[in-house]
Amino acid sequence: MDSDVIIELRGVNKSYSLEQRPVRRLIDQLLGRVDRGHQHHALWDVDLRIRRGEVVGLIGRNGAGKSTLLQVVCGVLDPTSGTRRVQGRIAALLELGAGFNPDLSGRENVRLNGPLLGLSLAQIESRMDEIIAFAGIGEYIDQPVRSYSSGMFVRLAFSMATSVDPDILVIDEALSVGDGVFARKSFERIMALKDRGATILFCSHSLFQVEQLCSRALWINNGRVQFDGPSHLAVVEYSAWLARQEQAGPAPTANTTESDSARIEALALRPPADGGGAYRSGVDELCVEMRVQSDPAIACPSLGLVLYTEDGRSIASAGNWLDGHVLQRDASGQIRAQLAFPALPLLKGRYTLSLYVLCDRAINLYAAAEHALSFEVVQDNVQQGIVALPHAWRPFPSS
Repeated sequence: MDSDVIIELRGVNKSYSLEQRPVRRLIDQLLGRVDRGHQHHALWDVDLRIRRGEVVGLIGRNGAGKSTLLQVVCGVLDPTSGTRRVQGRIAALLELGAGFNPDLSGRENVRLNGPLLGLSLAQIESRMDEIIAFAGIGEYIDQPVRSYSSGMFVRLAFSMATSVDPDILVIDEALSVGDGVFARKSFERIMALKDRGATILFCSHSLFQVEQLCSRALWINNGRVQFDGPSHLAVVEYSAWLARQEQAGPAPTANTTESDSARIEALALRPPADGGGAYRSGVDELCVEMRVQSDPAIACPSLGLVLYTEDGRSIASAGNWLDGHVLQRDASGQIRAQLAFPALPLLKGRYTLSLYVLCDRAINLYAAAEHALSFEVVQDNVQQGIVALPHAWRPFPSS
């Protein structure tokens, strides 16, 4: 294998027997027989080469095979056929704390699980204070894990999993864990590993996070790699496929989430200038007014808005960090902001709007009000489409 290629899969297939009789499965395994019955194929003929220092995202629907692929890379699963070659130490954030014994203390669990991460007993003891300090659970480190809150549990598991200075970091929907302050710490640690040249495999349903973090992404569907290339192109391909699949689906519904880090207190649209119920295309300003309460102990969050068609297709977005706008936040952590779309270029139709509150780097999601506002646009001409693009007619230049 090329010395610069740290992960290589060739013709990897992974299948599971659907044989319902356990005794039959056991006999087949003991005799080394191949099960010719019904199979569930989780991966089909996967070829993958990842170079040292690459940050690669995995996207796809639930059940597409993303987690299976990560488990094969980590050696948790063996491929049914094909070859897997991996160079370097792996830290996998798959199921945080899966190997913890609830009756042992946090300290004892660190000692028990450290060797599974490739640490010697001496290395475990030398890093123990750092692991405890980063987890921030204080004296509870010597209490049985079963007495931990869910937040304490994942903080200790994350702290331990990322303390091994890995060559390869594998993240399966675990980019941020615990409360807002710890989520920030966990993200900073992951970014530090990235900056030191660690290879990162990041699996997430958040296409925004994948595009922000990863230079390359794989779209997987039904166990097959459908696209492998620049992350922004992978997101475009996957989003277009989703739109085709969901054409006959229901309209999106409003959904609000919040966290200890932030919550959305108010979100409204300023009425059109003429006082009517609909906005006039190319005439009225669409002004979004928002009020967000954030934890003053964390860095000022970022705000992002997305406009959608009535059937849920995203058509435009804006973020204060993208526009170079610095949000104003008072001492209590409250943010008040407005976003205006002058002479609204949308054409006739019904639309919805979502607000997202993200960390200061615009990656970790703190709060969201999805499809929280709806509005209608009318127009006085027959122009077709969704948006009126600036354009100009010109005579053909003479030769």
